[in-house]
Amino acid sequence: MILHISREPNKNDKQYVDDALYKFNLKHFPKELGNRYEEINLFLKDDDGKVFGGVLSAVCWNWLEIYTFILDEDIRYSGYGTTLLTELETIALGKKCDFIKVDTLSFQALDFYQKNGYEVFGSIDQVGREFTHYYLKKDLHVK
Repeated sequence: MILHISREPNKNDKQYVDDALYKFNLKHFPKELGNRYEEINLFLKDDDGKVFGGVLSAVCWNWLEIYTFILDEDIRYSGYGTTLLTELETIALGKKCDFIKVDTLSFQALDFYQKNGYEVFGSIDQVGREFTHYYLKKDLHVK
């Protein structure tokens, strides 16, 4: 058998790789946490349905992971971000998540997350040659 590397975009191939890792991971997690994956997406809209930002996230086993969080620049610092984050945390608690994790760059929202109780647990310097990439976590349960 001869194998080769391919870069051609193919949804079925991507799904195979995602599914293979999921199945492998599932063997190692407690059974009660199995099949716990659910997208949780919140959008900030006006009465006409126009989107002004939102949060894309997912419950993964015993945590919620924020993938994308953005607000239009003209409504930042108005409290909407904290409102969205609080709603997301309420949902995560309802889903029995132990923590939320998120990453952000130094020019993005580090202060916002820290103001809302998130703690840095890792970082990478020299991202884009001049920025820092931060990894943050907020515990949801007192242990």
